[in-house]
Amino acid sequence: MNRLVPAGLRRVAALAAHCDDIAIGAGGTLLAICTSHPGVQVDVLVLSGGGTEREHEERAALAAFCPGADLRITVAKVPDGRLPAHWDEAKTAVEDLRLRTEPDLILAPQAGDAHQDHRGLARLVPTAFRDHLTLGYEILKWDGDLGRPHAYQPLDLALAERKVALLWEHYPSQRRRTWFDREAFLGLARIRGVQCHARYAEAFYLDKLALDLAGG
Repeated sequence: MNRLVPAGLRRVAALAAHCDDIAIGAGGTLLAICTSHPGVQVDVLVLSGGGTEREHEERAALAAFCPGADLRITVAKVPDGRLPAHWDEAKTAVEDLRLRTEPDLILAPQAGDAHQDHRGLARLVPTAFRDHLTLGYEILKWDGDLGRPHAYQPLDLALAERKVALLWEHYPSQRRRTWFDREAFLGLARIRGVQCHARYAEAFYLDKLALDLAGG
């Protein structure tokens, strides 16, 4: 398994259509980054949930998923499930984030996601962040949209279990959902781990990756 290790990771941007998307899709990766890079700047944009109990859940959750980070969170008020009808508002929010940060890494929904809000945000990200390493995370849900990912972040048992514990602790509003449980999250992580010779992993999708094989 080939490995890409960033030489310097100082700033991360994480984008989501809904509260809990980032934690579900890349919570283990954020834990790994923030633990290994104390003080890393993490700029978060969530398009929906602003001013609701979901925002309170999200802020507490991301503080736990980003220990020791310089965490900056914006939760907007695009209506859930209506992103295509609020395209200008969503695009402005993404462009405003771009003005605030020059990230070394972007975490965002993957373009093949079946949910229209996730898919719409995935289309918007490269219009504002044109030359950045962007990893598209996957979100476990009812839709059968899990595909063949291109990149993996291995997670050891402690990190995988920590992710699941934090999800359950910080998103009580989601516990009624049939897929929101320990077995489902660890099951997917175990499958992705098999695919990258690890115990557990989170998986990501890429559209483009620029190489510097000459080391210049």
